Amino acid sequence: MKSPLLSLPGAVPAEGVDEGVAAHYGDLFREQRALADGTGFVDLSHRGVVTVSGEDRLGWLHLLLTQHVSELPPGQATEALILSAHGHIEHALYLVDDGETVWAHVEPGTQGALLAYLESMKFFYKVDIADRTDEFAVVHLPAGSIAEAPDGVVVRETPHGRDLFLPRADLDSFADRAGPPIGILAHEALRVEQHRPRLGFETDHRTIPHELGWIGTAVHLNKGCYRGQETVARVQNLGKPPRRLVFLHLDGSEVHLPAHGTEVRLADEGPDGRRIGFVTTSARHHELGPIALALVKRNVPVDARLIAGETAAAQEVVVAP
Repeated sequence: MKSPLLSLPGAVPAEGVDEGVAAHYGDLFREQRALADGTGFVDLSHRGVVTVSGEDRLGWLHLLLTQHVSELPPGQATEALILSAHGHIEHALYLVDDGETVWAHVEPGTQGALLAYLESMKFFYKVDIADRTDEFAVVHLPAGSIAEAPDGVVVRETPHGRDLFLPRADLDSFADRAGPPIGILAHEALRVEQHRPRLGFETDHRTIPHELGWIGTAVHLNKGCYRGQETVARVQNLGKPPRRLVFLHLDGSEVHLPAHGTEVRLADEGPDGRRIGFVTTSARHHELGPIALALVKRNVPVDARLIAGETAAAQEVVVAP
């Protein structure tokens, strides 16, 4: 999906999974400061939108998701995961129920596989599942924003701001009155600062929720059975995750940021030392400078100096070892 807002002055297209929206509109740090101050909006119209309606929707989703949603009140936002049988993360959903329908936005391009899985699990339940990506666009208003959501628009409100499920046809008119547009790079920089994981960035084929700190925000530890629950319970009660998410302050003298997948090593062992993890997301922050999230082995000392590729890095604990 290519956003019509890419025609706005200064818009520079994003690349990779975020292709289709603007990376920035000409001034990355100004956009970050605006977002942190609660002004402007972020075009997330490339994300997938999935709805589940029907009288059984909450009870049925409760059986499939890691989150407790059987009694989810209308208007209350939550996050949830879908795990494999071995407890590895397959999907991340950002949910709200409007009283009749559960609305979720998901990573760009993942909605097809998600719908296929949900359809395979319908059985006799009274639910209707739909891909609404062609009809609705996700727009993010930061925390503190005084911009008003249009009448009738479903809103998902969190401590980080409001996600609007806006009719795609209204995207242009909304942009005209919602304040300055902010690119996805600014949104990502604040996400990294806030240590919030993202599917496909902080995850790989074997990531489990404990490694990323998704326990509590997206996983409920006192609910009934769901696929992958055995792994979650075993790690919670008996063991420790093999890896842990860390926040990195990167050496600001380097021109280039380490890309996703860049190997992380112990600084004391030099650039040829053993690999102990990899960079998941890196960003340039308007106050903190170059920063990143990385996934490292659990037994890496919390005070160890690291090297991300050729860039020196100091770590902060996100998930305790």
